[in-house]
Amino acid sequence: MRKKYQFLAGTAVLTLLATAFPVAAMAQGTKVPPIHMTVTGGAKTCVPNALGTVQITKAGGVEIMDVIVEHLVPNTEYDFFVIQVPNSPFGIAWYQGDIETDGNGRGHQRFIGRFSIETFSVAVGSQPAPVVFNGPFPDASSNPPFNPIQMYHLGLWFGSPETAQKAGCPATVTPFNGEHNAGIQVLNTSTYPDNQGPLFSVKP
Repeated sequence: MRKKYQFLAGTAVLTLLATAFPVAAMAQGTKVPPIHMTVTGGAKTCVPNALGTVQITKAGGVEIMDVIVEHLVPNTEYDFFVIQVPNSPFGIAWYQGDIETDGNGRGHQRFIGRFSIETFSVAVGSQPAPVVFNGPFPDASSNPPFNPIQMYHLGLWFGSPETAQKAGCPATVTPFNGEHNAGIQVLNTSTYPDNQGPLFSVKP
């Protein structure tokens, strides 16, 4: 039995190394100049000093994106998106993931994907889509077809309108979380031109 447990333990260690090592190795890739996110007009009333720094590391066929946010509401969940333009109505948006702040209002998250001049969305034709959520912004049952649309901007939203309201911000409901009932946008990359967001300058 001891040999069996030793084998299982060794297998677990090898599996852990196999999954962890590629990320560590990729983090040694080529870094691009940091991207700065600034607080939006709607969020200045409750988090006037909020800011975000995005560090992208080129790693072969993908990019590693490290997002650090500061001076936000402590112990709060936010939702991070890749978007077509930085301000409303934002155009096409892709839900990248969540960032949760600590007790000091600081948060960090790492995303791995395609964050470069090649970042885009496309719908070659209209097809049926699953309807899962039926809240204030219900799922569409099909998609409109559209040609490739490049998406070079970044945005961060309150995870809920209730959280935004408690912080002193408007309680506007937006679709920018997993269930499409998020709060207002907090940070974006609006210091960059609408048609040339920061991902535009990242070459694979």
